[in-house]
Amino acid sequence: MTHEDAGHYALKHSSNTIINKQIADRVKAKISDGKITCAAAHKIAKELDVEPKEVGVTVDLLEVRISNCQLGLYGYSTKGRVVEPAEKVSPELDAAIGKSLVKGKLTCLESWKIAEEFGVSRMEISAACEKLKIKISSCQLGSF
Repeated sequence: MTHEDAGHYALKHSSNTIINKQIADRVKAKISDGKITCAAAHKIAKELDVEPKEVGVTVDLLEVRISNCQLGLYGYSTKGRVVEPAEKVSPELDAAIGKSLVKGKLTCLESWKIAEEFGVSRMEISAACEKLKIKISSCQLGSF
């Protein structure tokens, strides 16, 4: 969504989409300054054993912004995105990213899996993608 769409997140969903009360209660408890962090939203999904996308839908229906993307792609108060291209990318990491691409892009979920496999931060995978000029797609929360 663009900045012009801010505050109209529910419009991404059908008008008959129902808010999950249990998720909504958890989300409301984590809202600060009208926002919930990506990490908090994922923690709720894990605690309630639901898909992150379900939490993302609830966040949208509550018209709450998601902040501090764990890949550094959006939601930071200073400039929106904070990820910078890595100085270099190892051939092994380059290969792992390359074999995980779907239509030339790396999904958010796959980036998390690669980070875990290589024992690096999620932001490092995002930085590697920036260096390799690879876009990350399909936010697990549905933000992009």
